[in-house]
Amino acid sequence: CRRRCRRCRGDGAHAPLPPPRPSTRGDIAGACGRQSGPDRRGEESGGAGRAKRAGGCCSMLFLIGLGLGDARDITVKGLEIVKRCSRVYLEAYTSLLSVGKDALEEFYGRELIIAEREMVEQEADDILRDAADNDVAFLVVGDPFGATTHSDLVLRAVKAGIQYCVVHNASILNAVGCCGLQLYNFGEIVSIVFWTETWKPESFYDKIKRNRQTGVHTLCLLDIKVKEQSLENLMRGKKIFEPPRFMSVNEAAEQLLEIIENRRGKGEELALTEDTLCVGLARVGSKDQKIAAATLQQMVKEDLGAPLHSLIITGHMHPMEIEMLKLFAADKSCFNKLISLDGLTCYS
Repeated sequence: CRRRCRRCRGDGAHAPLPPPRPSTRGDIAGACGRQSGPDRRGEESGGAGRAKRAGGCCSMLFLIGLGLGDARDITVKGLEIVKRCSRVYLEAYTSLLSVGKDALEEFYGRELIIAEREMVEQEADDILRDAADNDVAFLVVGDPFGATTHSDLVLRAVKAGIQYCVVHNASILNAVGCCGLQLYNFGEIVSIVFWTETWKPESFYDKIKRNRQTGVHTLCLLDIKVKEQSLENLMRGKKIFEPPRFMSVNEAAEQLLEIIENRRGKGEELALTEDTLCVGLARVGSKDQKIAAATLQQMVKEDLGAPLHSLIITGHMHPMEIEMLKLFAADKSCFNKLISLDGLTCYS
């Protein structure tokens, strides 16, 4: 080598490059840190606040997605972080896995602190306590940003001068593609809530109507009631909680059918009918996941088993989407009333 560089062996030939340096905690922190905003000096950095320990590594809050199935769905990066954090919280009210806390603790090798809605929304400071000096993990079923309360936690962390890092994972928002409907054909996501005797909102129907008018599918996330208080106990200040409830596709279909009857009685043009093709999904990501394509009327009686359930109201469907849905047909007759738009695209 004429330049006699550091790699030259002296005979004009180069020595091989050294092997790449293995990933370290600093690499992960550096990659994650870019997700936060400017620090107190106004410079672009890994987050507000630069608390460092010996070795120059910044402590932070980690929001880690767990995926949809069981303990093994956590990513390798996520598991590495969990094993080294000083405290690990498990969010326990927006969704659930097919396994419980004990199974997660055994697989992760860590004790988990259950974070219920009250803690996350009203006592977030407890979660963020010491996070500027010690790594803290917040575990979320699915993806961390599937619920707005988790965005609130991030904003609180930044305000307190704590860096944060997000480790993403699969969520129901992308996993619904398993039924064969193409993800880019979905519109606004809708939440269907449990009705009571005195409260029967219909706003979710109007959102489905807007999606149907533009030809896109609607993913309906079904209500979850975990550690909820009755109105009576809430008014009396009693910490007595109702049993957990998880809405099924049957209940969601029944509520939609009641709204259809109400709107029909008012002479409104209907956005969907009893014959509209729907897709019910249960326990997506688990070994025993179940998918059923049926009309809205048929979905009332379709048994998909244990929670969690989701419901899709179809829009305009490509022939390939229809062929995929036929793999999950509860009854082939549900495809009999499809209407062709252009000889190719169909809707119901």
